[in-house]
Amino acid sequence: MKRKIAVLFGTRPEAIKMAPIVRALRESQYLEPLIIATAQHREMLDQVLAVFGIEPDHDLNLMRPNQTLAGLTSRLIASIDDVVREAAPVAMLVQGDTTSVLAGSLVAFYNDIPVGHVEAGLRTHDMRNPFPEEMNRVVTGRLTRWHFAPTASSARNLRDERYPEETVFTTGNTVIDALFEARKHPAKVAVQPTEGRRMMLVTTHRRENFGEPLRRICAAVLELLERDPSLEVLFPVHPNPNVSSVVHDLLGTHPRVKLCAPLDYLSFIAAMEAAHLILSDSGGVQEEAPALGKPVLVLRDETERPEAIEVGVAALVGTDTARIVEKVWQLLTDPAAYREMAQGASPYGDGFAARRIVDILERELGCREQSARDDGTVAQVKPA
Repeated sequence: MKRKIAVLFGTRPEAIKMAPIVRALRESQYLEPLIIATAQHREMLDQVLAVFGIEPDHDLNLMRPNQTLAGLTSRLIASIDDVVREAAPVAMLVQGDTTSVLAGSLVAFYNDIPVGHVEAGLRTHDMRNPFPEEMNRVVTGRLTRWHFAPTASSARNLRDERYPEETVFTTGNTVIDALFEARKHPAKVAVQPTEGRRMMLVTTHRRENFGEPLRRICAAVLELLERDPSLEVLFPVHPNPNVSSVVHDLLGTHPRVKLCAPLDYLSFIAAMEAAHLILSDSGGVQEEAPALGKPVLVLRDETERPEAIEVGVAALVGTDTARIVEKVWQLLTDPAAYREMAQGASPYGDGFAARRIVDILERELGCREQSARDDGTVAQVKPA
């Protein structure tokens, strides 16, 4: 009889990165997934589940309008606890840094269930930035038995925090596994730039960019459009009113700006592939774009994903209008600078992270003796 591993997620990015692990668990001789969806992002989550053929065993459907973080956390803890007590998994996997991750880790700790943290070790070393994600992942780390770090840099962060060497594993990032699988499927929405134009893809959703920072981002977009008549912008707008109201007010009437609802996962990949360059504050985009050979300019002042910055496939530009314009303009006008970013190797893995994670779980849970070991290296991927 296979042993149950609880796989917990609530948002679209979590589901994307957990989907390869669900698949690897289904293929395991010893383990099977117990899928718990908290549904922090209902509609966007369902799109991803359909792409990867995943049906939750327990759908908690906890999304409520205008809910506070404290209110969400309390409901998550109570609901996840009910499932865990009934299903009795032998371990729980959480991914990233959402409120679901924090709540799930606490529930597992209270029930003496070991936690595996996927995408462990990301740090800005500033508990207020990003908020509340940095706190979520730091606290989750204290509750974790197995730290599945996506890169050597994130593994080093954990070792610097004195986590035992035998609990830290460098696996690569499962987002690359998911990306390779997703590209086998056709997109629902055909995304192509207008003939003779170059498309810039823009996304933003982080709390720290609400208000004046977002206005500065929009001002940069408008200045770039004025400078370059061949430039057009695709901006999938996050439904949060703090984002949508500002973006529609400042960019909604420009003839070379296309505002749309958030794209489904496959269509967003198609949009990244069609784009000349990308402006985003998304962590997932920082990981995916380099594997597609697309320069990504990060709309943040610091990032917990320094690897792409270090190898030159991404650059931090923050939310200062002049700084954004300067860097984008360089990429639009300097072919050598563009090639240097576009042709670099992705530092986030080789597409086998999920298999490594399940191999480690099988060994750690005593299912078999031989499995993948953490040697501190994960192959890099050249743009496809």
